[in-house]
Order: sequence, then C-alpha cells, then structure tokens
Amino acid sequence: MIKPNRLAVLIAGAFPCLLSAAEVTLDSVVVSGSRVEHSSFDLPAAVDVVDAERIGAGQARVNVSEALAAVPGITVQNRQNYAQDLQISSRGFGARSAFGVRGIRLVADGIPASMPDGQGQAATFNLDRAERIEVMRGPMSSIYGNHAGGVIQLFTPDGKGAPSVETSLAAGSDGAWKADVSAQGEAGGVGYVLDTSRFSTDGYRQHSAATRDQSMAKLTFRPSEDGKLTLLANTFSQDAQDPLGQTWDAYRADPRSVAANALLYNTRKRIEHTQGGIAYEHRFGEQTIHLSAYAGERSVIQYQSIPRAVQLDNTGHSGGIIDFDRSFAGVSGRWSGRFGLADGQLTTTVGFDYEQSTDDRRGYENFIGTTLGVKGTLRRNEEDRVASFDQYAQAEWQGERWTFTGGLRHSRVAFRVDDAYLANGDDSGRVDYSKTTPTLAALYRLTPTVNLYASASRGFEAPTFNEMFYSSGGGSFNFGLKPSTSTHFEAGLKAYVGDDSRLDVALFEIRTEDELVVKESDNGRTAYQNAGRTLRQGIEIAVDSRWAANFTSRLAYTYLDAHYEQGFSYTTSSGATKVVEAGKSLPGVAAHALFGELAWKHPASGFHAAVEGIARSKVEVEDSNVDRAAPAYAIANLRFGVDRQYGSLKLRGFLRFDNLFDRQYVGSVVVGDGNKRYYEAAPGATWLAGVSARYSF
Repeated sequence: MIKPNRLAVLIAGAFPCLLSAAEVTLDSVVVSGSRVEHSSFDLPAAVDVVDAERIGAGQARVNVSEALAAVPGITVQNRQNYAQDLQISSRGFGARSAFGVRGIRLVADGIPASMPDGQGQAATFNLDRAERIEVMRGPMSSIYGNHAGGVIQLFTPDGKGAPSVETSLAAGSDGAWKADVSAQGEAGGVGYVLDTSRFSTDGYRQHSAATRDQSMAKLTFRPSEDGKLTLLANTFSQDAQDPLGQTWDAYRADPRSVAANALLYNTRKRIEHTQGGIAYEHRFGEQTIHLSAYAGERSVIQYQSIPRAVQLDNTGHSGGIIDFDRSFAGVSGRWSGRFGLADGQLTTTVGFDYEQSTDDRRGYENFIGTTLGVKGTLRRNEEDRVASFDQYAQAEWQGERWTFTGGLRHSRVAFRVDDAYLANGDDSGRVDYSKTTPTLAALYRLTPTVNLYASASRGFEAPTFNEMFYSSGGGSFNFGLKPSTSTHFEAGLKAYVGDDSRLDVALFEIRTEDELVVKESDNGRTAYQNAGRTLRQGIEIAVDSRWAANFTSRLAYTYLDAHYEQGFSYTTSSGATKVVEAGKSLPGVAAHALFGELAWKHPASGFHAAVEGIARSKVEVEDSNVDRAAPAYAIANLRFGVDRQYGSLKLRGFLRFDNLFDRQYVGSVVVGDGNKRYYEAAPGATWLAGVSARYSF
C-alpha cells in the first residue's frame, strides 16, 4: 500500500500545478450531504452547485433542464411535452420513468417535491427566484431516504434590505412567451419574497401547447436573536396537450408530427397544485434545532389515448381518463451539534421525516357513444394512501488531514388501497416496505489544494404507486413487487489547479438487486416486475476555469456503463415474449454525455456572450436493445446579453439561439412503450429573447 505522504510526492511530481496556492473562490457552500453548511470542496461526495447566474443565463427559467445541462452524472431531457414533465436521471436512475421524476429526491426550500412513494414533479420548482440548486449523486444521497440516484435541492433567498420590484418578459420560437413580476425586501423586521409568472407556448410539435401559472411567497423573521421562522406558499397551475411519443418512421418523416390517437382522443392534462410550509430554526451556541411542517393539495385530470374498443372489451380496464385529488403533508425535525474531539471537530445530526399522501382516485372511459376525448362512464374509484416514516443519524469528524463521515437511516414506506369500485372485484390491499441504509465516507487532504475521498452506502428504492397500479394479464394492483436495493461505491478527487481552475473527478460503481423493469405494456397499461442484478459503472469529470481577458469555461463529461447482469423476459402488447439477455444496456441511458461552455464578459459595458456545446451518445429505447436506439447527437447554442445599472434601476436583456445548425435529433425517449412510440423529437433551430427591469427603493 502506498503511504499518504509518498502518494503526495507522486502526485506533486505528476501535477505540480495542483500544489500552487489557490483562493477558495471556486468553492461553494452547500447543505446537501451534511445537512449543515459545508464547503463543497471538503465534502466527500459528488455535489455540484448551480448558482442564480447560471440558472438565469439567457434562459426563460421554465424548465430545470435549462439549469442542469452542465452538471455531470445528471441527464435532464425536455420531452417537449409539458403533460409528462421532464425526464431526469442520475447515474441512470430515473431514466425509465414515463412521466415525472423517479429515483431522485426533489426538495424545494426544505419541502419535498417528491411524494412518499418516490415519484416527484420538477415542474413545481420556481426557477425565477432560485438562489441556487444543489445536485448530489452517489452514496451520500442515501441519507435522504427512499430513492437511489441522488438529491436535487432548490433554495430561494430570504428577503432582505431595501425593497425592490422586478419584472421580466421573454418570447421566442413556437409562440413561447413568459412574463414574471416579483418583489423582495424587508419591512418591520419581516423579510419577504413574492413572485408570480405566466408561461405559454404553442409547442414545437403538433398538439403540444401548454399554459402555466406559478406563484410563490416566502416570509422570514427572527422572533429572537438565535431563532428564525420561515413561512412558504406555492401555487402551480398548468393546462397542457399531450403529443405522445412517435414511431421511428413518423419521427423521421416529420419530427413535429403526432400519433393519430393523440388527436382522436384529444390527449391532455390539467394540474392544480397548492402547498404551504413553516420552518423554525433555533441555535443554542454550537447546537441547532430545526423543525418544519408542510401540507398541500394536488388535482390532476388526464385524458389518455387508450382505444375505445380496448376499454369495452376488457372489464378489468380502468378507463382512459385519470382523475385524482391528492392531499399530502409532512413533518420533520433534526438536531445538530458541533463538539471538539481528539484535536478535531465532531458534527452530529439526528432527525426524522414523516410524510403521507392520500389520493381520491377515479378512472373514466374517454368516450360517450362515438364521441371521443370526453369523460364517460366511471370505471375506477378508490382511495390510495402512502406514508413514510424515517429516522436518521449521521456524524462527521474533521481533523487537520482526515474527515470521516458515517450515517444510518431507517425507512418504512406503507401503501394501502381501499377499492370502492367492485364491478371487477375488490382490489383493496396493503403492503409495507422497510430498510436500514448505512453510509460511510472518508476524505484525505493530500495538499491544501488536493482532496481525495471514498464513500460507500446501501440504497433503497420502493415501488411507486404508478408501478403498482397494474399487474400482468389485465389484473389490477401488483402488491407483489419488491423494492430494489443497491450498493454504491465512489472514489473521487477535488483539486484547485493554479489560482483559476477547479477539477472534480468521481469514479463510481453501483450494484442493484431487484431492479424494477417493464413486464408488460399494452395500450396505456404498464405492468412491472423485479429483474435480477444490474451494474452501473462510470466516471464524472468537471473542470471550471477562469482565463485572461474575462473568459471563463466549464467542461462536464460523464461516462456511464449501465447493463443487466442477469437476463429476464417480458410480454409485449402483441402477446409476444421478449428475452433480455445478460449484458444488454439499460434503456434511457447514454453511455457518453459532454457539455462545454466558453463565456466572455466585458465588465465596463456589461455585455456578455457564451457558446455552448452538448453531445450525447445513442440511447436504447427498450430492454432487449432490439428496436432502433435513439441516435447520438451534438448541438451548439449561442447566447448574448447585457446588464446595465442606472442608479436604482437595473436593466437586463438577452438573446439566445439553440441548436444553431438545425440538427434533427431525439431529445428524449419513452422507455418500453408498447406501441413503439419511443421517440420524442427535440426542436430544430430556435431563438429566445428577453428583457427585465429591477428598481430598488
């Protein structure tokens, strides 16, 4: 074994530039991982911070895909379908989700945007007021509970200082526009941040128009010198047409086209979402107590394209319309303390999370007589409940050279179904899952500018209600699904290169048992099963640099080998059996992903410009890897902007061009679609322009 001192000499000889003094200006303060403020450079985990400048860098601030394109290990695909939300995956987890976010924990200002079963919606993130987004992958994310791939947390600032108001307007291709009005400041000791916006688009593809209204309010004040109280409220309302996926031939012939059924049944989705929360934090010297609670309601009605004949012929079918009203709530508490121990500092955290969600779920036929796309006969009526209760403890000891971190979390997720539609039998039932997941990590400060770390953990991912709704052969709830479990290993290097660059490298391996995969997909109904073992291995590299003449750059690369180690079989919509052999790639996952950006700013005039490049390798669309994969692609984007200050008035403007060379490519895929409509086309060359004005009183 090479001793640490000898290893330092070897690295110093190979990379002498790593030993020069570096200012900590390329570092960020994060709370992900340790749950207390922490330098990202000294955290033994792969974690990236996307700041407000990048979130709003010539963007409409509508989709989180705009902000996370530069994060290695994370793939955020815009489906060009607001009825199905973004497709977000972390090290391959979540790539299978047909809608919403699966396998990644979403949190906004401490309030989960993921439900207790693990399904989440990134669309509820308010990007207009975002101060930063923290993205953590790998073993350390298991301390956040029932998921496997990572954690994405959004934070908004506290209102402070003199009052200010801001308004912005952006417009671009395909009839897209967005207007936003906000105010922030502090009055009478109460900080406030208020924001409301409307977004509308005709959509790139036919039948993909959408309108979204979003508002938020955040109030903060200090009832005592050591206490802080925060009140949060958010609303989200959206109407969106659903263009569905495309077959390969339809995509090649006309990427803007839609399947005939989308028009016949007028596929669409309406969402109403409201939530509020309260958090209190109190410091007692080096100890802190944090308590929070939240509650909300979500209503969804979705018109699917399930053929009329299928619903009439199958008495077990639940109809072509999904209609549910959800109420959800949760409470959490944690205590953190810092103590001196053995010439170092020990930070400990103990806490709990309780979350529950109840759906009043109904299903209707999507026809009346020969009229399609209207609410017809009731075919489903039930109450679906899911609750989770987790307890966790973690500790970090930090010395002069070494940092050791350990954590333990116990998760229990309970599902219950009370069926009130008995014409096709009683589908009531319940199932509980529980798991204890440990985490261990160590970091060694090789030099003042080089940190090495290693970490390991166990992961736990329970089935979601969406994966339990159907069993094979036309049956209803599949209570026989097991949670998937995973073992994560990661090793990494974080280094400052000279005074103006930072390098982050992470190597990882993830072994999963009982991976959830499609067993049968037929006319809108998908049944799942547990497959055998899968293996994910890869490397993530990120380099941030500042150059002469006010140039900056970022490079982010991901290599991911994700494949099945055991074979399995499943049934297609035509009744055929497909065999998936060991060694086949997991669908929805690109082996290579690259992001590059070169930006320039002229401080005197406020003018800035940047060129971006994005490249991804091919993506398999189903488990057997037989059907045509979505091809590899590479695109270039260009943006310009200017920021000017005139006394109390700050003006901004930008102009953005995406896909400069008008490449036709598949932006995302619908994994395992039974109708072979796997492909979702990305736009060709598009433009977006925006202006904003902020006045401080």
